[in-house]
Amino acid sequence: MNPIILTIILAVLFLSVAGYFTWRELSRRSFEERDRLLAQAKEEVDQIRSKALADSEDLINKAKADADLQKKNKLLEVKEEFLKRKNALDREVQVRQSKLQTVETKLKDREQSVHRKQEELIRRTKELDQKEESLEKQLQFNKEREAELDLIRRREAAELETISGLSAEEAKARLVESLKEEARAEAEVMVNEIIDEAKMSANFQAKNIVIKTIQRVAAETAIENAVTIFHIDSDEIKGRIIGREGRNIRALEAATGVEVIVDDTPEAIVLSCFDPVRREIARLALHQLVQDGRIHPARIEEVVEKVREQIEDEIVETGKRTVIDLGIHGLHPELIRLVGKMKYRSSYGQNLLQHARETANLSAVMASELGLNPKKARRAGLLHDIGKVPDDEPEMPHALLGMKLCEKYKEKPDICNAVGAHHDDIEMKSLIAPIVQVCDSISGARPGARREIAEAYIKRLDSLEKVALSYPGVIKTYAIQAGRELRVIVGADKISDAQTQELSGAIARQIEDEMTYPGQVKITVIRETRMVAYAK
Repeated sequence: MNPIILTIILAVLFLSVAGYFTWRELSRRSFEERDRLLAQAKEEVDQIRSKALADSEDLINKAKADADLQKKNKLLEVKEEFLKRKNALDREVQVRQSKLQTVETKLKDREQSVHRKQEELIRRTKELDQKEESLEKQLQFNKEREAELDLIRRREAAELETISGLSAEEAKARLVESLKEEARAEAEVMVNEIIDEAKMSANFQAKNIVIKTIQRVAAETAIENAVTIFHIDSDEIKGRIIGREGRNIRALEAATGVEVIVDDTPEAIVLSCFDPVRREIARLALHQLVQDGRIHPARIEEVVEKVREQIEDEIVETGKRTVIDLGIHGLHPELIRLVGKMKYRSSYGQNLLQHARETANLSAVMASELGLNPKKARRAGLLHDIGKVPDDEPEMPHALLGMKLCEKYKEKPDICNAVGAHHDDIEMKSLIAPIVQVCDSISGARPGARREIAEAYIKRLDSLEKVALSYPGVIKTYAIQAGRELRVIVGADKISDAQTQELSGAIARQIEDEMTYPGQVKITVIRETRMVAYAK
């Protein structure tokens, strides 16, 4: 055998034996270490177990102590709650006992009162029985006396009939007839006295109410209403306003409907138009164009349209402020717009909105003095001239047109009637109508209300009366309602009823031809026959 292989085999065997013994030693040591670690772990587990048992006993003891404490606290709380409820029940029982005692006391008092009333009733019953007996005796006595008196009356009546020669019925009829005549005469005298007294007091009261109304309402004087003068800084601007070959001024006049007069007046341009709204639009548009400096037809149309919208907004705002100031509610928006439009209109030099406000305040004051509804009177006074500012211009009196507008926008019938009747175009159907008519006359006829001076106003009234007096058969004439109506009194023996109609038409035609006046004049011809007798 090869020695090297033998050596290798021996070496392997040696190493195997050495490894076996080494493994056995290591295994023995590992088992000892394991047993030692197990013993140590067992001791630690025993210690932890004993400690946990001790801790658990402490916790159990502590929990028992806490439970006992909580039990005692709960018992105390239950006892306190029991005592509280017991005290509350005791108080409630005491209250109920006191109420029962009060009720018992009241019942006892009522029982005593009933006893007293019963005794009083028994006593009164006895007294009534006694009085009844005495009355029966008195009645019996009265019957006997009446029979005796009736017998005596019959005897006297028979004697009177024998003496006078008249029966009782005839005498009674004559007496009644004489009493009727005396009563009728006294009644006529009394009625005449009452009528005279009523007329005197009515005139006095009416004057007193009108004076109070005028004194309580403050009014402004009339405004000046003429063409609008537009002031400019220099005359150079006139050429820019006219434009090349006059195209700018033609565009401005076409857009606004206002005549623009550029003459030799230094630093001024005249705007002429019967419509104050158009005139105001032209003035504001011209002011913006001059400030801006760009003046040409397209720019003129643009600025005029913007100013027109601004004026429309201002009209609506003015109407809203007016109805708010007067305390008028529920007015239709279109009527509010027309009220605002009154600001730019005038009536014979008097601003129409100011006149409407003044009439509204006067109407409210007068209605309150007469015990009527001041709110309705104020509303009718504000709307009475609404027919002067319509968007279109129909051929009808402004009072009737205003009534149509009020009816269209759902105003109440008495308001519509007051608007339509304030110039007697229709019959007055409510008490508000004459109030509005009177207050309209007060506002328009007072000194300073309109541009016409007092002398010219008096002269115009005098001219009206002279025109009517120039006709034969006319006895007296009266110009009333600020010259809006002319009353003509004719002699009944000089003019017939048929001639009165011809006379009124002739006077109206002459006034139309010869005189200048605002609005319309109503001519009323009065012919009457009076028979007067005096008892002396």
